[in-house]
Order: sequence, then structure tokens, then C-alpha cells
Amino acid sequence: MLRTVEAVIDEQGQVRLLESVMLSAARRALVTIFEEMPSTSLHELTLLSEQALAEDWNRPEEDAAWSHLQHPRQRWPAVGRWYSH
Repeated sequence: MLRTVEAVIDEQGQVRLLESVMLSAARRALVTIFEEMPSTSLHELTLLSEQALAEDWNRPEEDAAWSHLQHPRQRWPAVGRWYSH
């Protein structure tokens, strides 16, 4: 199984993983070195991508593809609110 783990490499080439990794044996790894440190946090990146994802996900084709996972909605007669069962 492939797994991606964020790391930082210092000027001397020492790799420091940003999370702990437990393995049953030694493993090979590939390291991709980016030109500079990211200037935005993961939370900021998530917010920045929200609009682009919404444009793709908020389409009738997507609603149809996922409709089998949605519960039918019914109107609660006494208060006029929606509920799912």
C-alpha cells in the first residue's frame, strides 16, 4: 500500500517526518523536493479549493450519481419542516 507523509528536509539533507510512521519492516521511499515551503496552511488550501469543487460537485449529474445514498425527504405535517428517516 502506498502512503504519503509530509516531511521537511533541512540544508544538510536530513529528512524530518511531520507525523510518526510505524512500519513492520524497513521500506523504500521516494522523496519529492519542492522549491519552497508552502505559504498557505492546509486549512487555507481547503477553503481556497471549496469553490472549484462546488462547481464540479453541485451539478445535476452528480446528484443523480449519488442519489442512491440519499434518504427520501418527507414533510412533517404538524410544523412543515423536512425530516429524513
